[in-house]
Amino acid sequence: MSEHPIQGEHRYQQNVTSPDEHEERPGRSLVTTDHDVIRRWAEEREATPATVPGSDYGGRPGRLLFDFPGYGGEDLVHIDWDDWFRTFDERKLNFLYQEHRKDGAQSNFFKLENPARNGD
Repeated sequence: MSEHPIQGEHRYQQNVTSPDEHEERPGRSLVTTDHDVIRRWAEEREATPATVPGSDYGGRPGRLLFDFPGYGGEDLVHIDWDDWFRTFDERKLNFLYQEHRKDGAQSNFFKLENPARNGD
C-alpha cells in the first residue's frame, strides 16, 4: 500500500494512523489516509466502494463514494478497493469521518478532502 501523509491543517480533527486508534469521544471528527482504517470503517457499516456513473476520466474512477445498504445507491457504480485506493492516493485525499455521533449512535458521516484544492 502506498498511503500518503495527511495534508492540510486539521485543528478540529483527531489524526488517526492505525485501525487500533479510535475517537477520543463520540462525535469527534477524525482524519486519516490509512487504507486499513478506511476499509474497516466502511466494512463495519457494510458500505462498498463506489463512484458516480459518468464521473470517470482517463479510465479512472471520478467521484469516490461508498454505497451504504438502504441508502439508495442504485445510481452508483461499485468499484474494487484497489481502484478506490489508487484514486484516493493519486489525488492525495484526506478521509474525514466520524465513528459515532454525539449521542453514541454509529455515524456514516465521511468527507473526502483535497487539501490542494481547498487552498491549504
